Order: sequence, then structure tokens, then C-alpha cells
Amino acid sequence: MTERSFTPAAGRFAPVRLYDPVVALTRERLWRSLVAMHVAPRPEDVVVDVGCGTGSLAVLLNRVEPRATVIGVDPDPEALAVARRKAAAVLAGGTPGGTPGGTPEWRIGMGDDVAAVVGAGTADTVVSSLVLHQCPVPMKRAVLAAMHETLRPGGKLVIADYGKQRTAAMRLAFRFVQLADGKADTQPNADGILPRLIAEAGFENVRESETVATLTGSLSLYVARRP
Repeated sequence: MTERSFTPAAGRFAPVRLYDPVVALTRERLWRSLVAMHVAPRPEDVVVDVGCGTGSLAVLLNRVEPRATVIGVDPDPEALAVARRKAAAVLAGGTPGGTPGGTPEWRIGMGDDVAAVVGAGTADTVVSSLVLHQCPVPMKRAVLAAMHETLRPGGKLVIADYGKQRTAAMRLAFRFVQLADGKADTQPNADGILPRLIAEAGFENVRESETVATLTGSLSLYVARRP
């Protein structure tokens, strides 16, 4: 996964336009709401969504707190084009309660370069969803290290991704993801590697706060802090 090569949002075999219908199979509204609950953006917060894809999470966070600065970062210009259209449609419909606010900012960049893209030590919260399972282990480490660098001291990390697949049913369901994204990159997630990698990147108070069973396997929400 380099500047020239990355796994597209919908996997190796599907176009970006199919990403939103596919991700709906993951009980998306539930886990995205849980992510928003853990992020709990405040006015003046800077929230960075790493690997924002088609922008659903960034748009949701912007709606939750329109006065926060939400920055979506992704290497795929096609996905960001979808994100911009999605954000514009939401803005045209108005924000909850008429609260003034704009749309998220969208920037092109790889996950391991996010500190350079948005600035080191500038984010109050860094979020990421359904990204790390697509990355080789060295890239998982590099992305987590970049997230750590992007956060201010005391900043919050919230990750929603496929975690340890604890039951036979979830392991079977997860084969769909492995077909789309490759077993080599996804298996470490299924084996439960993410909490260890998050801690090794320098985060503290690492915990798996939620698990959500889906048709494509078990999703986990991980929260941690930069010391």
C-alpha cells in the first residue's frame, strides 16, 4: 500500500460506486452511531477521518457537531468525489436544528502520511473505519504511528474495523471480506492483532469498547489515547 498502490474502498474486485451498498451489510448505521458516540465531537475540535472513503462517517460527525472541523483523508480521488457529493447533498438539506456549519474538508493522502497532510499534533480526535484490515501488517503499524503523530497530547483515537472473529459463524462470514481484500492482510485482524498494534504505536488505555456482529464478520470499536 504505497502512494501508487492501495486497496480500494470496496475491495480489489468492486468499483467504488458499490462501496456504500456493500458496507450496508455491516450494520453500518449502528456502528457508525457508536463511533460518533465515542468521538463525541465538541465545538472547535479538529477531527481527522483517516481513510474516509466515500465520506459517510465524516459527514455524520460533521452533522453531530457542525462547529467542529472534520477532515477526511483518503488516497482515492474517486472515493473523495463521492464524499464531496454526499456532503453537499446533506448541506443542501440543512443541518440539525439549523445549527450553522459547513461541510468536511477533503484531502488526498495515504494513511501513513496523514500527519504531513493535516499537520502533526493538530487533531483532537483521529478516527478510522474499515481501513486497517485492508493493510499489510507493516502498513497497519505505519498508519497507527501516523495517527499517533497527528494527535495532540491527550488526543483520542477511535477505530472501527474487523477485529477478532471469536465464533465459527463470524469466521465463516468473514471469508467474504477475505475474498474481497485478501487473506494475508485481513487474517491478522481476525486473529485479534489490533489492540497490540495500537499499544505498540504508543497509545495508552487501549480497549475494545464495542463489538457488532454483521453478515461479513464481527466489527470491533477500539478507543485509546495519546499520552
